[in-house]
Amino acid sequence: MTGDICGAGTNSKIHLTMFGKKGLTNSGKVFLEGGEFERAQIDTFNLEICTLLSPLSRVTIGHDNLGISCGWHCEQVTVYCPFTGIEQVFPCSKWLDEDEGDKLVERELYEMVSLRKVKQIKHPWSIWIYTSDIKGAGTDAQIYIQVYGEKGKSDVFPMISQSDSFESGYIDKFMVEMVDVGPVRKLRIWHEKRNPFSGWHLHRVTAMNMLTKERYKFECGRWLAITEEDEEIIRELPATGPLVQSPLPLMKYRVVLHTGTVFGAGTDACVFICLYGDLGDTGDRYVFQSLTNGNKFEKGKADEFLIEAVSLGPLRRIRISHDGTGAGSGWFLDKITIREDGQTEAEAMVFPYVKYHISCTTGTLGGSDSKVWVKLYGEKGDTHKCFLLVSDNNLPNYFEKGQTDIFTLETYDLGKINRLLIGHTNEGVKSGWFLDSVLISVPVHGVEYMFPAHRWLSTSESDGKTEVEIYPSQTLEIEKLINYEVTVVTGDRVAAGTNANVFIQIYGFETKTELEALDVDRIFKIRIGHDGTKLASGWYIEKVLVKRLIWALVPIEKKAEEAKEDKKDKKKKKKKKKEDDGPTEEWRDVVQTYSFTCERWLARDEEDGEIVVELRADDYEDLEANTYQVYVYTRNLWGAGTDAKVFLNIYGEYGDTGERHLWKSDHINKFESGQVDEFVVKAIDLGTLTKLRIRHDNSGLSPSWFLDQIIIFDVNEETTYHFPCQRWLAVGEDDGQLMRELVPVDAALCAPKGEASEDAEGEEGGPPQVPNLGLEQKAMTTTYNLKIKTGIRKHSGTDANVYVILYGTKDDTGIIALKRSKTHTNKFELGMTDEFSVEAVNLGQLKRIRIGHDNKGLSPGWFLDWVEVDAPSLGELLVFPCGRWLSKKKEDGIIFRDLRPNPLQTQHYEPFVPYEIKVYTTDIFAGGTDADVFIVLYGSDGVCTSKKSLCLNKRERSLSFKRASCDVFVLEMEDTGDLLEKIRIGHDSSGMASGWHLDRVEVRRLLRKGKGSETTIFPYEGWLATSEEDGETIRELEPDTVITEKLKKDGTLMVTEVEVSDALLLHTYRVTVKTGDLSGAGTDACVFLTIYGDLGDTGERYLSYSSNNSNKFERGAEDEFELEAVDLGLVYKIRIRHDNSMLRPDWYLQEVKIVDMDTEEEAMFMCERWLSAKKEDMKIERVFYVKGYEGPRGEDSKPVLDSNMNQMKEEEEEDTSLIPYHFTVMTGDDPDAGTNSRAFIIIHGREISTERMWLEREEGKDFEPEGMDHFECLGVDVEDIKGIGHDGAAPESCWMVLELTVDVPTHGVRLVFRCKCWLAKDRGDGLTTRLLHVMDAEVVTIVPKIIYEITMTTGDEQNAGTDSQLYVTVFGVNGTTMEIPLPKNGDRLFERAQVDSFNIEVEDIAPLRMIRIRSDGAGSRPHYLLEQVVLRNLLTGDVAEFTYNEWLSLTMGEKKLLSAEMAAVIDGEAMVEPTNYIIKVKTGECMGAGTDANVWIVVFGENGDTGPLRLKHSDHRNKFERSQTDTFEFPDLLRLGNLSKVRLWHDNSGKSTTYTTVRDDLLDQNFRFPCKRWFSKNSEDGQLIRDLACANNDVLDLDETTKYEIITVTADDDEAETKENVTIILEGRKGRSKELLLENSGKHKRFLSGSTDSFEFHAKNVGDLVGVCVGHVPKDGKKPKGEAFWGVVEIIVIGDLGNKYIMACNAEIPLQSKKDEPLSFELTKMVESFASKARSLKNTCYDIAVVTGDEDGAGTDANVFLTLYGTNGDSGKKALRQKCRNLFERDKMERFTLELLEMGDLTHVIIEHDSTGIKPGWLLDNMEITNTSNNVSTKFYCGKWLDLNRADGWTRRMLYPKY
Repeated sequence: MTGDICGAGTNSKIHLTMFGKKGLTNSGKVFLEGGEFERAQIDTFNLEICTLLSPLSRVTIGHDNLGISCGWHCEQVTVYCPFTGIEQVFPCSKWLDEDEGDKLVERELYEMVSLRKVKQIKHPWSIWIYTSDIKGAGTDAQIYIQVYGEKGKSDVFPMISQSDSFESGYIDKFMVEMVDVGPVRKLRIWHEKRNPFSGWHLHRVTAMNMLTKERYKFECGRWLAITEEDEEIIRELPATGPLVQSPLPLMKYRVVLHTGTVFGAGTDACVFICLYGDLGDTGDRYVFQSLTNGNKFEKGKADEFLIEAVSLGPLRRIRISHDGTGAGSGWFLDKITIREDGQTEAEAMVFPYVKYHISCTTGTLGGSDSKVWVKLYGEKGDTHKCFLLVSDNNLPNYFEKGQTDIFTLETYDLGKINRLLIGHTNEGVKSGWFLDSVLISVPVHGVEYMFPAHRWLSTSESDGKTEVEIYPSQTLEIEKLINYEVTVVTGDRVAAGTNANVFIQIYGFETKTELEALDVDRIFKIRIGHDGTKLASGWYIEKVLVKRLIWALVPIEKKAEEAKEDKKDKKKKKKKKKEDDGPTEEWRDVVQTYSFTCERWLARDEEDGEIVVELRADDYEDLEANTYQVYVYTRNLWGAGTDAKVFLNIYGEYGDTGERHLWKSDHINKFESGQVDEFVVKAIDLGTLTKLRIRHDNSGLSPSWFLDQIIIFDVNEETTYHFPCQRWLAVGEDDGQLMRELVPVDAALCAPKGEASEDAEGEEGGPPQVPNLGLEQKAMTTTYNLKIKTGIRKHSGTDANVYVILYGTKDDTGIIALKRSKTHTNKFELGMTDEFSVEAVNLGQLKRIRIGHDNKGLSPGWFLDWVEVDAPSLGELLVFPCGRWLSKKKEDGIIFRDLRPNPLQTQHYEPFVPYEIKVYTTDIFAGGTDADVFIVLYGSDGVCTSKKSLCLNKRERSLSFKRASCDVFVLEMEDTGDLLEKIRIGHDSSGMASGWHLDRVEVRRLLRKGKGSETTIFPYEGWLATSEEDGETIRELEPDTVITEKLKKDGTLMVTEVEVSDALLLHTYRVTVKTGDLSGAGTDACVFLTIYGDLGDTGERYLSYSSNNSNKFERGAEDEFELEAVDLGLVYKIRIRHDNSMLRPDWYLQEVKIVDMDTEEEAMFMCERWLSAKKEDMKIERVFYVKGYEGPRGEDSKPVLDSNMNQMKEEEEEDTSLIPYHFTVMTGDDPDAGTNSRAFIIIHGREISTERMWLEREEGKDFEPEGMDHFECLGVDVEDIKGIGHDGAAPESCWMVLELTVDVPTHGVRLVFRCKCWLAKDRGDGLTTRLLHVMDAEVVTIVPKIIYEITMTTGDEQNAGTDSQLYVTVFGVNGTTMEIPLPKNGDRLFERAQVDSFNIEVEDIAPLRMIRIRSDGAGSRPHYLLEQVVLRNLLTGDVAEFTYNEWLSLTMGEKKLLSAEMAAVIDGEAMVEPTNYIIKVKTGECMGAGTDANVWIVVFGENGDTGPLRLKHSDHRNKFERSQTDTFEFPDLLRLGNLSKVRLWHDNSGKSTTYTTVRDDLLDQNFRFPCKRWFSKNSEDGQLIRDLACANNDVLDLDETTKYEIITVTADDDEAETKENVTIILEGRKGRSKELLLENSGKHKRFLSGSTDSFEFHAKNVGDLVGVCVGHVPKDGKKPKGEAFWGVVEIIVIGDLGNKYIMACNAEIPLQSKKDEPLSFELTKMVESFASKARSLKNTCYDIAVVTGDEDGAGTDANVFLTLYGTNGDSGKKALRQKCRNLFERDKMERFTLELLEMGDLTHVIIEHDSTGIKPGWLLDNMEITNTSNNVSTKFYCGKWLDLNRADGWTRRMLYPKY
């Protein structure tokens, strides 16, 4: 594939070399002849090589670099080997050009394993065709063959040859690639020329599998000619040969085609027929010669044909078709009979068909005028090429741009579809076609196949192909359906027929269904009827037949010969069965037929006037016909009646009645206010009734209807069912629904109460009103809250009437009109989310929804984004993605969609329960209210519901809470448990008369066990009004009485009443609010407070009246408020805010103190923050925790506290098995590449996998095109990456992932996956989840990290907290970390007296020595009082404490610094001591050497560094003058140990220094750092910063002594120890020490078995050790009397600088006199200390080569800086600059030379720029750094933008080396 960039094509000759497994064999260089290699084009080649190489390990591709335009941009190479079925992709995306990139014209490519596909395996077969050696035997026709085997059949192979073929007496040889068909049964061979000169006499055919060497022979010896023999041009040949035990016989089948007797039944078209049996098929045969009629296929005639074929076995099905040619091509076929020649005619067979629904989506690049065809391949067979001619969605033109065309293909059952072939005829003006995808739904199998294409089928585009073979990317399960065949017999009476629309519904033991729908199992009844429309709608039905196909065991059919043999065997062996008898039964498709006798009219003017009837199956007698008397009660209210048409559906345990129109009542005017209407519904017995559904069509002048109840009397069982409703069915009332589902309740609950209210009875003649049973109805009803999102495309909104149907596993809701949105008056507008509520009973698990509209209105087209269905009572929220048009003019023209839930977006939570809330308003003047009343319920342990408004809208509020009224509300809310401790009720003071005098509240809920309910009464009798009493509009009420109503077994209702004795007490809380003493600290805004305790909260309270100040919240003032609330327990948190109103809303809150006046418990909240929309972080709402609080923090956290407000020690142990993973995702640059879906990643190891790690983005932020996003997730520790995906299931959620980077810090590994692949259903390969193999990743070694928990304690002083960004640097024995920013999470971190803990990633530098905490001093609160820091290693559990107790501030505290160094304290011991450092700086003697600039220095040592120290206060008044030595003193710095280097720089003009001396007072030691270089932009190399190495070891005096520590390890053996002394001589590179005596004294016994002994000596410095000489001598110096040995394992010598020299001995040293020679041991291993390594550093030049990317705007005008990191430390930030040059331009390489101290092995670099200049954005391609001292080059790849406005907006990149 050639790339799609300018000039990508080439005229050169391309060659390819393929390498087999491990690269041991290869194809050699193969030139790809015939390719065009044009831009964005795919060239396909068929290569034949001698060796099977697949799967390939790599390929090499290149060109000869000749031609006018020889450069070539190769995108990728795809290699498919049919013999293994493996398709491999080798990405390239690089130039093969001497003038581009790296100048290479040949590249080695490696496979991206993640894109490997396994297709059907094909074997090479050699086909030899022998033409007979007789006159005229040859032919010039095109010959075709097809092979059949036990496993299936092959494709059709055209026998194409380059020369003349099929000549008389010749053998023609061909090679074909054929799928595995198993042992071969037969071969079919034919040609298509039906003319006298194309005849061909075939002698035989032979076929051999070239891999297995299987060989078959097919004898023929017959003509294929229309003028010879039987005039056939197709022959079937049975296979013969050694591998075929018994060849199949050649059979003749007599086929009789009966043309119907209707007018125009005959045809002139060419008819084709194909017979299918267990052993194969005949292929499509042209039936041209009728044996019975000269003019075939005439009306009423039967034509007989003879078809010759190899035996098919038992026939199962046929396929018959015609080509549509001729004047009268239409044909009415009555029936077909088939028999073998010579046999009797068999009974007619049923040939079952399966419907395949094929949706072809045309891309936006181009439609086609050609005829499109498709061929399906399944496990049971394949279809012929079927032309897609008649669309199901009736669009005017097919295959138009951006359109989806749906077709239905009926054929025999193919089984599981494994591939398809789709193409077109390449005809028409616009023949080219861009096919996006093909979706095939097979309802009978319950599966849906997605075939992504996204390619051209055009001779002038891409690879020039007009057909393509596609494999399914996804197979989804859908609802499984079966086919029903329904035959309706209309009676032979006058006007018995009908013109109305007829419907049928079938009922079985499992469920109900329609024609192609769910399998209902055994059918016991049907419902059939019509809609009564059109003229002459009356209909007389005789009977109905329903057929269904089932899978059942049937006896195996036996042929006549087998039957005769069986009779003989029975005579010989009557009592003994044959041992070789096979099974007698087999599984087959069997047709079941059910008959339903009707013999009645369905007409309004005949018999009973019904147009719907239920019929019982003739062979089913368990159920009888039944009559249901239905009494409908309309409420006696004004306007309660309706003029609309009402429909009823009754449900029982044996099905339902279907929707019946209640048209025939005992009243002329139905459904009037206070009226009871009686109806009769006849149906098959439903058993026990379970629910009913009632609705109206909203027609008529007054459609609104208040339904009180429905009573149904079962005539057969004499049982009465009560269905209370007590709801409006009206668009403008209640929830706006026109349909209700009602459930029956016990009669005892429906009886009117003894103490009936005035409205318990209706007006005169009106029916009595039943008690309110809304709670019982709600408990048995599921409320579904729907959110419907309209898309943001142009003209997305709709004016049509939208409806929805919810389908569950048990039932569906029927059509629900979405009339009134809760959120918008004008619903379904562009970008809007509309909310609706739907109530249903017992739907089961929601499996799908159907949403659509009626296509009415000015703009009916609608783009639906998604539908969200929330069922609180089930605790489930489902998301149904759509992303499609519902429009007659867009996409597929369909105006409804069936949507299924996306499991990745499904949410589960604790189910809600229903509560009935009765609110009594007292009977006093102005006691009612029109405000918005809300309620909160509280259970035990502070469990509470969310705040809930009692009225849905303003209209309901105007009708409720009237004086002396009782208002009843049924709400679904969170489950508060068995006890109600309190409620909070209040209102928002809105409306004209908001003041409210509340009498009491009753909360009723159903019992958890048994039938009944429990009512809790909360009395009050007081005002909720701002102008009455204390002005409060919120009250907390305690329970007074609990009334329990329980239904007994005898049907009576038992009522018990209990007074509550242990209710929570009402407490008074004094709240003292202190405003800070800052300028503008006071506020005029309204302040609101919420107090949280472990037993609940107060809810939000308005702090209205200060008890001590008339003008509250003034600067420096304290305001006191009193709040009444039910006991909160221990107060631990507050939420405080203001409404940002008035002229001065900004407020600085100092502190809040809350005192419980009843218990005198006090809680202090230190605030010290602005609540302002203009200051600090611009927040006007904050959450504060009580002083000393250590519990969990967050919205949903609930602490376990003791009386001191500390968290009790009952926490679960922290899960430390999780490790961090860092992900970087780059999105492609395609306009559609971005997505708003949630993305996830799974990491998979050899044994375990992580859970889905969601890549959560900030609110409102999507994956944008060309964007780069960074994420950090926690997961279990595994190894290999498994996949990346997202939860989007709609076409709108496509996502192009360009690159994925996975960092595993704990392993020190980075995996870079250059994916460049789509995650989309209709793009790429159709997958929304991609598997990425670790072999595809570029593995980069990064610095390994250890996870530490850092705990920071903020001091307890005023203004101790900070908004500044804090940084930490950790110092250890094994190095120093980079500066790590500490996370800030809103206003929850680094607050006064607060302890904050979080995890950081630190290099493995333990044991720790010290840390540095730095503040950037930014923000409105720049000062920070740091008390203590604790670091805990989560892997080892080691803890280090760091204590400071000082300010990080430039103005506060004693030190007035923004950084602090603290020594680690481990196990009570400080690791570093403080010292004084005296720094002397000698300025050089050159002219102009002095400077007036500000100079800084950093001193590095083995314990870390000092951080930047400004050389400010010198012993000279005018410092840094020529030839001057300036002395600076820095007291109380932490001791760094042996110093290694210093970093010196200044900020302005030039300076030369001779040397720098640093003195450590504690060690009393001087360290010299020579320089003699300029610090100037205009001198030498222009550097202003230099690292100076310690020069103390440059000149060594051999007489100078140093300290050595010698450690000996004695073997763990009794005979290894010694009581004598040991001598040792150190041999170094610079000398040899004297003999050192390791004395073994009596007091301190040494050299014992298994012991390790240490000795210290001061000896001459011998340099680096190379070995030791060890002797074993007697203590007394005398010659030993006998043999003795000392067994030594190891000797370790530690030098003065900490270098460790290890000599592995493992020897026995004999006891000898001093004069004898000692044993010598060479150095085994040396561990060089950090100080030694740094002090031996030399200045080294590093060549830096920086390559800028080749994209528009890639260059930068900003200043670029580089920092190198190596094993010897870092270089500091170096500017990359050159005089008089325009640097870092597009596609340019810049070279720089930096003189640095030896860095060691480079570990990483940081490159950045300062974003200055006109065009600061920069695309860095790569950089290479070369150490000139050893010529070692290290390459660092980037390929990313450093730009504030592109990618991730970063201008700083950390790059790791690629080796």
